[in-house]
Amino acid sequence: MNIPAERLDQIANRFAEIEARLASGTLEGEEFVQASRDYAELEPVAKLAGEVRSMRAEREELGAMLSDPEMKALAEEDLSRIRDELPKKERALALAMLPRDSADARPAMLEIRAGTGGDEAALFAGDLYRMYEKFAAEQGWRVEPVIMNAAEVGGFKEIVANVTGQGVFAKLKFESGVHRVQRVPVTESGGRIHTSAATVAVLPEPEEVDVAIDDGDLKIDIYRASGAGGQHVNTTDSAVRLTHIPTGLVVIQQDERSQHKNRAKAMQVLRTRLYDLKRAEAQGAEAEARRAMVGSGDRSERIRTYNFPQGRVTDHRIGLTLHKLPEILEGTGLAEMVDALIAEDEAKRLAAMDT
Repeated sequence: MNIPAERLDQIANRFAEIEARLASGTLEGEEFVQASRDYAELEPVAKLAGEVRSMRAEREELGAMLSDPEMKALAEEDLSRIRDELPKKERALALAMLPRDSADARPAMLEIRAGTGGDEAALFAGDLYRMYEKFAAEQGWRVEPVIMNAAEVGGFKEIVANVTGQGVFAKLKFESGVHRVQRVPVTESGGRIHTSAATVAVLPEPEEVDVAIDDGDLKIDIYRASGAGGQHVNTTDSAVRLTHIPTGLVVIQQDERSQHKNRAKAMQVLRTRLYDLKRAEAQGAEAEARRAMVGSGDRSERIRTYNFPQGRVTDHRIGLTLHKLPEILEGTGLAEMVDALIAEDEAKRLAAMDT
């Protein structure tokens, strides 16, 4: 990576400035908090920049030593090491300098809905949910269902879950889109392969301060729950439907016995969806660039096919096919697909830095 020396100087100077401000003892309250955040964010970048500067300086000194017959052999050995290590260090610095999505470290709301394919689509939605549950367990994350609309045949017409842990959104954000399955349904007596689909949406969860919801903007309907749900169904007015009037967003929650709990969960989902709208508006100009990377995350975009007869999974955005469908559905093999998507995103953004 061709990172100019002037840019390395800027990083060093900025880090020294923040360090001096924190050491001065004059910062208080929000100023101190913000400076501490800036320091923590810039420290690893400044460390890498310092290492790159040192290695470049060492390379110059060793180059000058080549003209000395007595030092030439030693200089060539050290130069070989520098030539091998410096590009790796420069790439690590370039990656550290890439703009970060402010939501990467946040928990996420995972939404899965059955699409085309009827009962088979609902069963596939259930398969996807279990895949993400197992992947989350591998990562040490916690998954908590918020809305569960089960299908009679099994699986889900819709399921919404809260996923919390370290770097959840950063790893799951490229999962948004249409997932397609090709397999012989258990109800198919003729052995024909059917194609079904489910839609996945991964939304970063906001803090309460990120999205203010005015009570006057809400229409709240309370009614009797219906469908599978236990003895309280059709006996108490516990189901809640929230309508956000300015956007038209609607959230229905009836899984809990308590009207209060249903309203709290519905508000959590509504707040997350409003935050997603707010982020989409703010990103505006970046949307086209993101689409050029590994997809827009649009729910209508087909991103992946799970082919059971051939035991393969293909991600259409990066042209990656892995012949390990059982491992991927068990969660253990999904990391390879996720890592490849993140690497492709980083590579495209690094290339954009050089243009």
